[in-house]
Amino acid sequence: MVKIENLYKHYGKFVALNHLNLSIEKGELFGFVGPNGAGKTTTMRIISGLLRADGGSVHIADVDALKDNQNLKRKIGYMPDFFGVYDNLKAIEYMEFYASVYGITGEKAKSMCLELMDLVNLSDKADFYVDGLSRGMKQRLCLARSLVHNPELLILDEPASGLDPRARFEMKGILKNLHDMGKTIIISSHILSELAEMCTTIGIIDKGSMVSKGTVEEIMQKLNTSNPLKIHVVNNVETAVRIIKENPQVANLSIDGPDITISFDGGEEEEAGLLKMLVNNDVQVSSYMRETGNLEEVFMMVTAKKEVLD
Repeated sequence: MVKIENLYKHYGKFVALNHLNLSIEKGELFGFVGPNGAGKTTTMRIISGLLRADGGSVHIADVDALKDNQNLKRKIGYMPDFFGVYDNLKAIEYMEFYASVYGITGEKAKSMCLELMDLVNLSDKADFYVDGLSRGMKQRLCLARSLVHNPELLILDEPASGLDPRARFEMKGILKNLHDMGKTIIISSHILSELAEMCTTIGIIDKGSMVSKGTVEEIMQKLNTSNPLKIHVVNNVETAVRIIKENPQVANLSIDGPDITISFDGGEEEEAGLLKMLVNNDVQVSSYMRETGNLEEVFMMVTAKKEVLD
């Protein structure tokens, strides 16, 4: 669905995107994560046709997004992080205006707009003036607006920005529903825990480059392989320590009675091999596990020290 290759953008001496590479499959709900200034909004504006790239290529559903702006607009629905609304219009009038931009008018437009407003839980606000809606309602109205031409790809830049917990919960439910309907969605956010619950794939960007991409489980696995391995033995502590020290994938070791904590660079197979070695040497192991992390720790780790997940 989306293929980005060597995307480059600079503002004077500042490099916003540094040969960014990213692919997103059809049907994914992709979470775009990164600190302020990492390149998320720049990427979204380029692939939406709102900003010119200085190099690279972007293809969306077989459309060259950098050269064929007209066909690109038919493929995507874009919701920016900051948006304007026409406060002197009723919500349904606002929706019908955007439908008219795509040549949809009359009763067909009204019927479609009401369906979209129902999809974002605003059907009871059709005759309310936009300036009387809460921020969360305005966010959902703008999401409905981006759907009037039934795009294949939704690009949502911080759609939950500034929302209270209830409004964020409602927005998350709507996005899950759209994903279940088959929409491909790119969403940027700083609310990492909600991305972890909602997205099929996460991408972490820093200084204009992708530093990690995968399912939440895959990214967490990468984190956990760099976390300490904790071992609790019932007997033969000295034997256990000798075996562990002889393992080339052990970097650091600390002992607190029967508790042994090590930095272990191996994956699951190597972990299992070490455990088997201990058991075969009559070491009784009652606990053997990695310390677990969370998505926030991944974010902090890869944006502070990029090479950890390379």
